[in-house]
Amino acid sequence: MTDKPLHTSNDLPSVGRRTLLMMTGAGVAAAGLASIGGVALAQAQASDEWYKTFPRSENVTQEKVTFTNRYGITLTGDLYMPAEHGDAALPALAVAGPFGAVKEQSAGLYAQTMAERGFVTLAFDPSFVGESGGEVRDVASPDINTEDFMAAVDYLGLHDAVDRERIGVIGICGFGGMALNAVAADKRVKAVATTSLYDMSRVMARGYYDSMTDEQRTDALTQISQHRWTDAENGAPDMAGGLPDSLDGIDDPVIRMYHAYYKTDRGYHPRSVNSNGGWTVTNPLSFMNMPLLTYVAEISPRPMLVIAGSEAHSRYLSEDAIAAAAEPKELMIIDGADHVDLYDQMDVIPFDRLAEFFGQHLAA
Repeated sequence: MTDKPLHTSNDLPSVGRRTLLMMTGAGVAAAGLASIGGVALAQAQASDEWYKTFPRSENVTQEKVTFTNRYGITLTGDLYMPAEHGDAALPALAVAGPFGAVKEQSAGLYAQTMAERGFVTLAFDPSFVGESGGEVRDVASPDINTEDFMAAVDYLGLHDAVDRERIGVIGICGFGGMALNAVAADKRVKAVATTSLYDMSRVMARGYYDSMTDEQRTDALTQISQHRWTDAENGAPDMAGGLPDSLDGIDDPVIRMYHAYYKTDRGYHPRSVNSNGGWTVTNPLSFMNMPLLTYVAEISPRPMLVIAGSEAHSRYLSEDAIAAAAEPKELMIIDGADHVDLYDQMDVIPFDRLAEFFGQHLAA
């Protein structure tokens, strides 16, 4: 695919479709419902309607919960528990991702499936996304989103059904990087796993495969910095846009792969950043300036499981995270799988290995 220019409504200088998509969140967004900010749809979600991208399991219970992070932002999550769990306190998992998805997508599928296997699980919307709080919508932060995982651990550790000494974390896609960053600092977490890991800081700061030149980085930062004046003058941030509604004339396999999940019945959700309006134009700024995985070696001696598809364009990020980490660590490559297969394909996601991993390392 040629790197076609993508213009915003305020004539942001063109940086190329795939480059802009990468910088604003791994190529996931399109004009749509961002303007509602999740408010009207949050009211609909308060009903008993399932409203998720995966079928309900009769073997677990699920309830809507809220909790507050260190910055005072109220987060909303779905708490899943085994239907028959008895009185004993259980191990628990905080689950989030992919970057720009909501808890009704991949995170909820992971959480429900792991609850079927005996864990209390919390799939949550990060700050500024979905049903969680934050006045500006559809913006991300390497610091605040890292904190969101820690706030989820706060909540789980205070729950009557949870053994607070047996809490783990699962991060999917861009929230895999946030998960590793959180666990490096939060010594309460006993084990961490990621699937289709993205280091959002590295990808935004350096481009895919670290291909961004110093000149390109300076140009991107200049464009985004200048756009802050546009947002300040308008009193609201512009949206970057992203995935097209149609794939006519688009051959790029990465864009087609994301489109197949976020823009179709397979994974579309009306609150998902990636399924709709995308991130703000200025979203990359803090990621480009604040590396996420600087202290990944400090996860040790707690175990780390990193899972990636053999055909994933993001595989190198998982391999490099493992290389930078200290023991104990494990890299699991799923033969034939691409990046998005690990979002929702039940015959591809290695839930048996995840259950074994957390069963061993969160044992009583």
